[in-house]
Amino acid sequence: MPSDLNAWQLIVTGDATLFAIVRLSLAVSLSAALIAAVIAMPLGALLALTRFPGRAALVVLLNAMMGLPPVVVGLAVYLLLSRSGPLGSMGILFTPTAMVIAQTILIVPIIAALTRQTVEDLWVEYRDELNAMDVGPVGRMATLLWDARYSLLTALLAGFGRAAAEVGAVMIVGGNIDGFTRTMTTAIALETSKGDLPLAMGLGLVLVVLVLAINAAAWGARLWSERQAG
Repeated sequence: MPSDLNAWQLIVTGDATLFAIVRLSLAVSLSAALIAAVIAMPLGALLALTRFPGRAALVVLLNAMMGLPPVVVGLAVYLLLSRSGPLGSMGILFTPTAMVIAQTILIVPIIAALTRQTVEDLWVEYRDELNAMDVGPVGRMATLLWDARYSLLTALLAGFGRAAAEVGAVMIVGGNIDGFTRTMTTAIALETSKGDLPLAMGLGLVLVVLVLAINAAAWGARLWSERQAG
């Protein structure tokens, strides 16, 4: 098919427009994943190691938020950052920063929930030893997070994959501005509606390869952690 051939040609010849969109997508999604990890991993570990009234409800809420509709998150961030919103004075709506904020909100629950489950499982194994050594709460959290680092890499990759494939929220808060806030997913939607299928298919191929690479990395990390654990 000519469209397929053109899509491959865009990739093989290093089309500047295509790779600018890919670079921005990776920069936004990687930034969101790293910020989300800094927030979500300690939060998940804290939730795994502490007991307090309402904890069960909080766990259920956290798990439910893993399925947050992206358009709802996009709308909430838009209202916060719009000119009349509480953070409107920052002037970051329709910028990559706003897209990073929206993606971070989307993937924090995913990484936190996966971290909670991982640390909770590991705590069963380490509890007696850490109690005997009289390790404090902060030390327990640090020890378990470090020893679960390979499993937590899977959680991080899952969050990154969700961010990279997201379209609704970044479309609302980024505005899909050519050369500034246009990502792979928003560009695919736009170019398809315009009938520019070669560029849309080229971006789609890159996105599919990226998702496959993320899943392969997550699978490899899980195998590695299992071998390390014996």
